[in-house]
Amino acid sequence: MERAADRIAYAREVPVRHEVDVFVAGGGPAGVAAAVAAARAGAGAFCAEAGACFGGAGTAGRVPAFMHFGDGINFCAGGVGREVLTRLRAAGGAATDYDLKEDNRRSVAIKAEVLKRVYDEMLLDSGAGFAFHTTLIDVQADRGKVAAAICAGKSGVFAVRAKVFVDGTGDGDLSARAGAPFEKGDDRGDLQPGTLCSLWADVDWPAVKASDLGAGRSRIAEAIADGVFTYLDKHLPGMWRVGEKLGGGNIGHTFGVDGTDERSVTQALIRGRKLVLEYERYYKEYLRGFERMQLVATGSLLGIRETRRILGDYVLNVEDFQSRAVFDDEIGRYCYPVDVHASRPDPGDFERGLKDFLERFRYEKGESYGIPYRCLLPRGLANVLVAGRCVSTDRHMQGSLRVMPGCYITGQAAGVAAAMAASAAAGGAAGDVRAVDVKALQARLAETGAYLPNRTPPPRRT
Repeated sequence: MERAADRIAYAREVPVRHEVDVFVAGGGPAGVAAAVAAARAGAGAFCAEAGACFGGAGTAGRVPAFMHFGDGINFCAGGVGREVLTRLRAAGGAATDYDLKEDNRRSVAIKAEVLKRVYDEMLLDSGAGFAFHTTLIDVQADRGKVAAAICAGKSGVFAVRAKVFVDGTGDGDLSARAGAPFEKGDDRGDLQPGTLCSLWADVDWPAVKASDLGAGRSRIAEAIADGVFTYLDKHLPGMWRVGEKLGGGNIGHTFGVDGTDERSVTQALIRGRKLVLEYERYYKEYLRGFERMQLVATGSLLGIRETRRILGDYVLNVEDFQSRAVFDDEIGRYCYPVDVHASRPDPGDFERGLKDFLERFRYEKGESYGIPYRCLLPRGLANVLVAGRCVSTDRHMQGSLRVMPGCYITGQAAGVAAAMAASAAAGGAAGDVRAVDVKALQARLAETGAYLPNRTPPPRRT
């Protein structure tokens, strides 16, 4: 615990480096979608990304696959999400070979280096400004309105003034620092575990396919009984084919990690780098086709599934999932099952989580739930929108909407809405995100390709 004597007062003036319509914190899938959408909507936009590339988990974090882009009939992540996938496939970066129009509920394996270039090209083409190795460290806010984002880069600390701010940090950093309320974890305060994803060479994929053992947890119980693993961990997402002899591993859980605390993340990274040795033994000794595999790399970013959930004007909840909810202000629809990984290495937690994912909270083809615009509006903040895994949901719904295609949906909506709010500022609305005409927002999103089957089109002019 910190003592008063351990604190110092620190204050300084910093230069304002950028003055823009829309500032986007974070360049993960939600931040990319927001910055691209805002710039294409005519706003001057700037995106600050803390890492060396855009994409977050799918690039620096080496998460090896996208989850569902659609519900099996409809392409839910339309617009920016579809464009990312189209560009990725055209560049040879989507390692899964099938027709997504017919089978868009399957995962799509990712070649991360190609995806990095796709994101670079989309941001450059959009005209949005951006900088890597640029971290949001604070905000300047007064009575619910943010005036500036305070960022740190190698060149020093600087400010970005904007009319509207989009929080695409994944952890809700901007919103929380501006004073928005939030929730974290379950009723015990436990969070979903992280995963340090990995890249492996010399995988014999034809042998994997022929073995009928697969690339996942077919013999995990046996290996646990044999003492292969330090932790009892029955949930193994598995390994995806990301090249002729390459495998992308979403394997192992770092229990107890808090992604909003760098000390906790540090310990989780150390544990994760040790865990890959245990999974190497499992894959080599218990499955087929992996006998000669070699570790190439682990992610430079720990895969974090859950931190803050910013409380917005509406909290999307599990009852909405069950009812296939429709909202007047929906900005998209999504369909991924509720995927909440066990917070502790406890057999009961594993069984409940897998039952929810595989049976209880899963849709048939063509089914989806609506995402209301109100989920993007942090309570008490006038000119801030939130996008990505930290939008306003309960814990079950966060487990569905947190994946990359879901982030494209909320990020795109936040970007277009931010541009509209910034444009309205000249007319006296002062960047108020609640003053956005939702019907007009839906119309503009539909023009970009968003999936909005329930919107009421405006009447035709005669």
